Amino acid sequence: MKKLSLENLPRILWAFAMLTLPVTSFRWFPGLGESTLVRPLALYPLAVLLPLLLIQAWRKKVKLTWAGAFVALGAFVLFIFFSAAIGSLINPIPLRGQVYDGRALRALVTLFIGIAFFISAVWMNKDEADLRFTVTWIFAGLCLDLAWSGLQAFTFYTKLLDKEMVTHWQLAFSMRELVRTNRISGLAYEPAWLAGQLATTFFPFLFAAVLTKYRLTPLRWLEPALLALSTLVLLATYSRGGLLITVGVSGLMFLLFGRDVLRLIWTWFIGGFRGRITDLTLRLGMIAVLIGVVAGAVLFLGQKNYFRRLWEVNAESLDEYLVDINAGARGAYSVGALGAFSEYPLTGVGLGGSGFYIYQNLPDWSLTTVPEIAKQLNPENKLYPNPKNLYVRLLAETGLIGFVLFLAFQFNILGEILSLYMRQEPWARFAAVAGVFAWVAIALYNFTQDSLTTPNIWLVSGILVGLASIQSNKEV
Repeated sequence: MKKLSLENLPRILWAFAMLTLPVTSFRWFPGLGESTLVRPLALYPLAVLLPLLLIQAWRKKVKLTWAGAFVALGAFVLFIFFSAAIGSLINPIPLRGQVYDGRALRALVTLFIGIAFFISAVWMNKDEADLRFTVTWIFAGLCLDLAWSGLQAFTFYTKLLDKEMVTHWQLAFSMRELVRTNRISGLAYEPAWLAGQLATTFFPFLFAAVLTKYRLTPLRWLEPALLALSTLVLLATYSRGGLLITVGVSGLMFLLFGRDVLRLIWTWFIGGFRGRITDLTLRLGMIAVLIGVVAGAVLFLGQKNYFRRLWEVNAESLDEYLVDINAGARGAYSVGALGAFSEYPLTGVGLGGSGFYIYQNLPDWSLTTVPEIAKQLNPENKLYPNPKNLYVRLLAETGLIGFVLFLAFQFNILGEILSLYMRQEPWARFAAVAGVFAWVAIALYNFTQDSLTTPNIWLVSGILVGLASIQSNKEV
């Protein structure tokens, strides 16, 4: 075991950050109110890691990467400061004790927390060894998440553990007690957050490992086993967005990167129908198993009315359908935030300011058909509304200019990932497949959340940008 020193301390801190990544709502953060729900435990090691890397770079102990994506990100951040200044000039009427300057400061802090994850991932991933180290510890964090999810399932579906006792265990580190509807939330705040983590961080590496046959440990069965267990946990979250994103992106990745595998499977499958009776029986059995798995998954998900409403349509319009599937509030918040965009289409109303415009721009249908909106409009309610959609939030708060700069940053990341895929090395192909999976999943996931703090929208992108930047510099 290596002796603890300033030279290897960054890797230890990075490993701890990856291990604790699943804990998204850590209870013990000083100075934060109860309404602050995004509290990544991994921020603690990063708070030490980043200054340490800068000190080591100043002392010429390490060389930090300057990635091209930093330019696009910097342009986006500079415009955010400009839009925040515009928001201060607009100075909307305070809402429930909240003033714009306070919301803007809070939003800027959350943005820089997210950027800290991105920059750390870039600087801590330079080559194949760093990638293997990072993903190994990400998988270690996933194992902890799966173990806690298993404990929750054991509590929900057996009588061997008292639910109140396990709730106290969870409240020791989380802001949230066990979900009352018996949905698995793992170490995250809620089931949808866990599903988002699985779709944007864990599934990309697991899927890529299985598809490319690139393994990080001598245990060849580890990645397939983790993929199977993660799929079961994803089903147990009953998260509609998480499931649809994961299934859809997995199918897309097979079409983009797995056509050779699909061709081999199809050739083998068809060949069995022209061979011995045992080969035919095996293939018919596989068809039966596949149908059984799909039917079992649909029946399992259909136990929850919340999920079953997706296909039991009883609506005559899109508005009615959104209300019927319990997405009416999300749709109404997004429409309300777009009202701010319509007033200030170029610059927006400033980062953090969209909530001041939501209530006055809510659609008429939401005022009478959505119970959550009625609760929000109660004068005694102290909650500050959010758009619930990152793209809508950026349009409302940074306008078209900020939105385009954000898209430029995202497509810059995609370009870096694809450049890595062109290297034709096993590890680079594995990383690129995982990166494209994560990029598409994050792009879809951002339609369902509006936080810039969430680590999983920054982490995998940073890892791939770091790897691609170093490899590009080597080729120059």
